[in-house]
Amino acid sequence: MNAFHQTFMDRAIALSAKSLNEAPGGPFGAVIVFENQIISEGWNEVTSMLDPTAHAEMQAIRKACAVRGDFNLKGAILYSSCEPCPMCLAAIYWSRIERVYYANTRVDAGAIGFDDALIYEELTRIPQERKLTCEHHPSIEAMMVFKKWDGLTFKLRY
Repeated sequence: MNAFHQTFMDRAIALSAKSLNEAPGGPFGAVIVFENQIISEGWNEVTSMLDPTAHAEMQAIRKACAVRGDFNLKGAILYSSCEPCPMCLAAIYWSRIERVYYANTRVDAGAIGFDDALIYEELTRIPQERKLTCEHHPSIEAMMVFKKWDGLTFKLRY
């Protein structure tokens, strides 16, 4: 990693250490860079906010969207102290972040108790074979809402 990228990675790692000292939600930090400037930072706040989605990357994404006034972060780069979990990875795709750099791997995280292996495995299964009971209950009313959405001309697609 070159010195330019290392500066942002160092900040993400510093935020992961900050998380241990100030709000012990887990040793994770992330920054989002747009046009060579940090526009947001996040660290794990799961336990302090009582929010299982308050991962470092999610917090950074939320703040970056607020700063940009847009849910689309095309052109942004995310630096994380650890490989993003499945939830964060999905949010990264949804937000259109273009590149991710990370330090520790999911295997490293699993070794200290942050193991997402079950989730990765479950995502490869059809809903009926997952450990979490997921039942499909088709609804004409629900489908009508989808059809109405599909016919709208003023919607903002994402």
